[in-house]
Amino acid sequence: MAQPNGGLITETNSQYYAGAQMFVATADQTIFTATFNTEITFGSADPTSEYYNQNNFRLYTSATGNPGTFAEYTSAYTVLNNVFTLPAQAVGTYVVIQLLTESGGNFGNKDAYGKVTQHNYNNYSYIKVEDLINNFLVAYVGAGKLISSVKKTDVIFHTKRALQEFSYDTLRSIKSQELTIPASLSVPIPQDYVNYVNVSWVDELGVTHVIYPTTLTTNPYTKPIQDAAGIPTQDNEGRNLTGTSITEERWDSQNTELLKEIRDDITGRLISDGLYGLYGNWFYGYGQRYGMQPETSQINGWFTINDRNGMLSFSSDLKDKVIVLEYISDGLGYEEDMRVPKLAEEAVYAYLSHAILASRINQPEYVVQRLKREKSAKLRNAKIRLSNIKSNEFVQIMRGKSKWLKN
Repeated sequence: MAQPNGGLITETNSQYYAGAQMFVATADQTIFTATFNTEITFGSADPTSEYYNQNNFRLYTSATGNPGTFAEYTSAYTVLNNVFTLPAQAVGTYVVIQLLTESGGNFGNKDAYGKVTQHNYNNYSYIKVEDLINNFLVAYVGAGKLISSVKKTDVIFHTKRALQEFSYDTLRSIKSQELTIPASLSVPIPQDYVNYVNVSWVDELGVTHVIYPTTLTTNPYTKPIQDAAGIPTQDNEGRNLTGTSITEERWDSQNTELLKEIRDDITGRLISDGLYGLYGNWFYGYGQRYGMQPETSQINGWFTINDRNGMLSFSSDLKDKVIVLEYISDGLGYEEDMRVPKLAEEAVYAYLSHAILASRINQPEYVVQRLKREKSAKLRNAKIRLSNIKSNEFVQIMRGKSKWLKN
């Protein structure tokens, strides 16, 4: 929570842009406190330890502070709550805490400036969930206020629920992964996946082409093994025995080079009546010439979601292609995700006020309904703010409407 008489920005320019914080040791100084917006993660001070790579920083020292004189500090030290405890340093020793790049790595004896973690930029536009909870308890709970008292655990629960609900359709919670389709034609669903937004493959120019889900086949969740009478069979513990999916096997048996051959033949044109036959009714020309179905009349490939094994499966023509998977998370999967844009902060407070009072007995209904309307209004305002609509961008797009058309 911000200091009442201080500014909200606590990082220096060096901390923000270079990801580095420098100290000049005083007499017998052993304590150095990092004040990055990025939380310090500490595994070990020993570079030979398996936990050393858990550190999201490197520690450097220099006797003069001149570029090229910094060497990594590898002696014993500890880190707790962003506080570094080192053996007493000589007076005037320059100590630098350097955040790592996104790919990690060690800068060795190089200058300890110029690179920064992926999570250090653009933090000012967000408020941490911890600060949001503390602010709510200070401003909305207490004697003479609408909420006289509430347990902090209740506020934490409702804040997490707000973060989840807002992530689905309000917050900028869309994540993306760049993946390469292997020979198995399947990739695992991301660990914090809730639903997909878009799946595209990337061509040689970096242009994305949308891949659509197919309704031509499906991935059965279970395939019980049946006896001669069609009754599912069980093992010794009474659970159904399961086998491989016949549906998937039949689809995979046809979803091979034949798909590419037919695609190369039609090259995006309407399928001819000659091709409408054994395969024309389920490949890209699904339907006759004047009865094609738009969902299958495209040449970017298909994918299905196999909930049984948690995989995304793709058509064989996408093998070795680079794809971009955009998906929605609930904002609770990782610590760095648990933050709220400041443009939606007031909407979260309104959500919490309504959720807390609506879950209590003997609350005046008119108060609950007022808070419900206030929650909806502020959520609507948050959506408008976060939609990032810019009038000049609309003007640029609409200029195309004034083009002269030749007859």
